[in-house]
Amino acid sequence: MADAAKPGDARFFTRTGPHSLSDIAAVLGIAAPGDARLITGVAPLQSAGPQDVSFLDNRRYAGLLAGTKAGAVILSTEFAPQVPAGTIALVSPEPYVGWARISTMFHPFPVAAGGIHPAAIVDPTAEIGADCEIGAGAVIGARVKIGRGSIIGPLAYIAEGVEIGVFCRIHAQVTVSHALIGNHVTLYPGARIGQDGFGFAMGKSGFVPVRQLGRVLIGDGAEVGANSTVDRGSAQDTVIGPGVHIDNLVQIAHNVTIGAYSVVAGQAGVAGSTQIGAQVMLAAQSGLAGHLTIGDKARIGAQSGVMHDVAAGEEVLGAPAQNARAFFREVATLRKLARSGRKTDKAGG
Repeated sequence: MADAAKPGDARFFTRTGPHSLSDIAAVLGIAAPGDARLITGVAPLQSAGPQDVSFLDNRRYAGLLAGTKAGAVILSTEFAPQVPAGTIALVSPEPYVGWARISTMFHPFPVAAGGIHPAAIVDPTAEIGADCEIGAGAVIGARVKIGRGSIIGPLAYIAEGVEIGVFCRIHAQVTVSHALIGNHVTLYPGARIGQDGFGFAMGKSGFVPVRQLGRVLIGDGAEVGANSTVDRGSAQDTVIGPGVHIDNLVQIAHNVTIGAYSVVAGQAGVAGSTQIGAQVMLAAQSGLAGHLTIGDKARIGAQSGVMHDVAAGEEVLGAPAQNARAFFREVATLRKLARSGRKTDKAGG
């Protein structure tokens, strides 16, 4: 069985290198360490060898540093004195960001191979940019525009009129309609973009569907995870800002706006017309009611049920969600009451 400890299995990931420490330092934006050795790969502290670069960002794993055999380690100034002999300390103000850049240096994202698979269906009015890759069974509708270097995976469906920017990665079985997508956007397998929002009028004779006449606008560098859904707007657009990262199994309803560089974790759901600011964090399984305003840099805890506006920078927890400090005070009070109740029961019985 293959060694599971080393990342970057060559069967699945492209590898570049070896790279010099000076080249690695240049990507990190730090001074070259003055060592001529070459680095061939990346690996965790516990499995890295003399030709690997590793990283340390979390204090919980500091104990592994003394025993590492890595050729170099990306870390903060705090941990640099603990680097063992023979290992080069690559001191970075943002070690994890540095690790992200260096791991991509050794294992770059796929680049479009260019060409349209014979089993793909491309409408003659579609505009396909240079060097695009269109996979087997993909369907590209009328008047679609796809920028150069983009990848459309197998069995993806790009509906009529959709526009996709340059160097996007649209993975297998994604469906996109009523959408304008920026550059360097990634849609992971099974993502559904631009379907009808959940809109209907309640009449005496039953439900009457409300036409969903908006679009989905996705900014540069955004990502939408596997099997996540982003509904198009009803009378206005659903907007996913630049750099937004949406995890797997997330529901974004019609007319929602998510500001730049916000993060939405798995199984979260956002109801219609809620406005989310920039750099907001929605933790796993959180749920936001409709027509709310969530301020910039707010943090929504896991499994929180948010039914009121959240101020910029505020952290909320619980269901119904409330300020995190108030939430923890209530939890502490309930624990004290529960303990005192147990003591009373023992004393009385």
